[in-house]
Amino acid sequence: MDTSTSRHPPSRRVLSLVVAPLIVMVVASNTAYFVWPSLVDTHPLLLICLSAQNRYLALTSNQLDPLPYYGVGFVRLVLPDPLFYLLGLWYGARAIDWMEKRMPSLGMSLRYLERGFAKARHVVVFVAPNNPVSVLAGAAAMPARVFALLNIGGTITRLVLIRLLGNVFQGPIDAVLGFVRDYRWYLIGASVLLTLVSTLADRRGGGELGALRHLSEDLAGKDEPAERGSDADRD
Repeated sequence: MDTSTSRHPPSRRVLSLVVAPLIVMVVASNTAYFVWPSLVDTHPLLLICLSAQNRYLALTSNQLDPLPYYGVGFVRLVLPDPLFYLLGLWYGARAIDWMEKRMPSLGMSLRYLERGFAKARHVVVFVAPNNPVSVLAGAAAMPARVFALLNIGGTITRLVLIRLLGNVFQGPIDAVLGFVRDYRWYLIGASVLLTLVSTLADRRGGGELGALRHLSEDLAGKDEPAERGSDADRD
């Protein structure tokens, strides 16, 4: 992927203003991962405020009215994307290398995304408007207006599809919620265990939270690395 566009990294203060809300959102997502069994049927709106992952959106889709579901779900999904886009725009290939180095569990999927992005970047942003794709879009210097339109359109489409599927599969979803009510504390324990396993898997960077904490020292004040070649050059 061509990332040869001239970069203009911000000051450390500006970078901190971008990183700080990302850290808050990661902490919120981690909290949701721990406590989702206690919130999914009692405080579904709070759950998707903390984290709007697909599984939480699906489990809460039939418990929430359309306005809070779409409003809160949309804001929570979109909020980190322009910030990751800025990191890619400011640092180019360096931001991609940072994500691969600090979050090893994303390494392989990010490399697949890079290949797909080089061939159909607009489709990738629309279909998968997430953190790694936002970094790739910024690194590729995709125009901000184009990125925003594709990101917003893809996010709305995602929410609508999950809501429709939630209506279709209401019976199975209700059964899952019943299971959660019956085994709530066992599920919380399993969530804690899985989080520990995931943290160990990403021990080189400390997971997403650790990656963000190291972002300033990894990216700021360093020379731009050699230009990343295209997929054809690497094959």
